[in-house]
Amino acid sequence: MLNPARQLSADQLSIARLVPPGSRVLDLGCGDGAMLDYLTAECGCTGYGVEIDDANVQACVARGVNVIQLNLDEGLAMFGDASFDVVLQIDTLQHLRNAEVMLRETARVGRIGIVAFPNFGHWPNRLAVLRGRMPVTKVLPYQWYDTPNIRVGTLQDFEALALQNRLEILDQFGLQDGQEIRFWPNARASRAVFKFQRG
Repeated sequence: MLNPARQLSADQLSIARLVPPGSRVLDLGCGDGAMLDYLTAECGCTGYGVEIDDANVQACVARGVNVIQLNLDEGLAMFGDASFDVVLQIDTLQHLRNAEVMLRETARVGRIGIVAFPNFGHWPNRLAVLRGRMPVTKVLPYQWYDTPNIRVGTLQDFEALALQNRLEILDQFGLQDGQEIRFWPNARASRAVFKFQRG
């Protein structure tokens, strides 16, 4: 029986299924360490989280998750090429000033990269903009003036960025309320998920 402290949301579980059991994982912007805790306990993975927020670092330590306090905008120079099987960026990319550089670093440090971010192309977001307002949703819960997101993107935007950076997309889908969306995900899903490697 799964420890209640290791419960993940349905969206997080869909992302966790992309990580092969026993992988060495680097979780960038790991938050309170819930994902890495789950992958360690339930999937036999090992690895580290990277987090800047003091409270989240303390939460990771309380969970027993290995965590490094680091500002991701400073890069990943401390990690060698292919030093991890999987590098995760779940709800991290949209907060970074050097998002494109960090994407390339993800592909350098990990054999596989997995990113997930709010999909600005989701139809309710488009409708909000057509009505003249910035969207406020469960996945984008902030007002325009207090959002920590400094970037907005869509599934198609990420496809173009991956091509530009010579990244090979191995899998991609949208997530909506825990359901994988593979038919018209750019319009039908609130979250985008990509699994990729260096091309």
